[in-house]
Amino acid sequence: MQKAAILDFAWWEVSGKCQLACDHCYASSGPDGTHGTMTVTDWRRVITQTREAGATMGQFIGGEPTLYPALPELVRHALDNGMGVEIYTNLVHVTPAMWETFRLPGVRLATSYYSDRADEHEAITKRPSHKVTTKNIARARELGIPLRAGVVGVLEGQRSQQGIAVLEDLGVDDVGYDDLREVGRGVRENGPGLDQLCGRCGDQQIAISPTGEVWPCVFSRWLPIGNVRRTPLAEILASQQFEETTGRLREAFEVRGKCGPDECNPRCGPSCSPACSPQSKTPCGPRQGCSPSYGSCSPDKRLCDPSRSCKPNQCRPTK
Repeated sequence: MQKAAILDFAWWEVSGKCQLACDHCYASSGPDGTHGTMTVTDWRRVITQTREAGATMGQFIGGEPTLYPALPELVRHALDNGMGVEIYTNLVHVTPAMWETFRLPGVRLATSYYSDRADEHEAITKRPSHKVTTKNIARARELGIPLRAGVVGVLEGQRSQQGIAVLEDLGVDDVGYDDLREVGRGVRENGPGLDQLCGRCGDQQIAISPTGEVWPCVFSRWLPIGNVRRTPLAEILASQQFEETTGRLREAFEVRGKCGPDECNPRCGPSCSPACSPQSKTPCGPRQGCSPSYGSCSPDKRLCDPSRSCKPNQCRPTK
């Protein structure tokens, strides 16, 4: 396998089902979503293949991954394969069994937050969620579970900064900010495109959908590069299609510029920031050591400063 095909990180999108119906959902997930066509056996095989391809970290996403019945089993399988795990959850409903999973060594959490005001937060999530999410963030901190949070700017005049302050008061020391992504239900004017990406799609990372499709990242859904239900992951990563797709992305980002170390670092998972978008006019330097995949780097790689978080109006993509 070529060096460019070796992974560092993967998103495992285990479900398209979610209790919420957020206006900006990049996956267009919601209460009517499904767990797709990937079976538990499929996911166990893919997790093993992800590790064999070199990945040391994986993030379970959705939809809402805690709604996937076999999530605890898959988390343990990833841990048993020597990988670190992050679960990106809305923290709306956490069962005792799920708290037990969250507390496993090697597991960390991520969540989204929108405002200090319940009415504004719920105008975005479309469900009564502010109180319970806030309560469960506090509970996770009490239990010592590593947790990061991303505040996403969706509404005009949104109280994003006040939301960040609430998170900091709750003891969340890794708080990022991201503007709306025009992907999925987030489409407003421009729609999906390179300007919605952070610049590292397919660069030692991939995303896998509930139907087995493989993408360079969760935001580049219009660029499928294979399906793990039909083809082993190693073959996909070594394929001409993968090389051509990631090559076009590399060329586009090299021409238009990459993020420099002094910019707000790309945040993680579905909240990775497009602050240094391909259309940005900010001069860009060497590639950062941190992937926009799993918080402030993996638990065993403290390459990034978690205090260096994007704040509203500091790092916005150039339109």
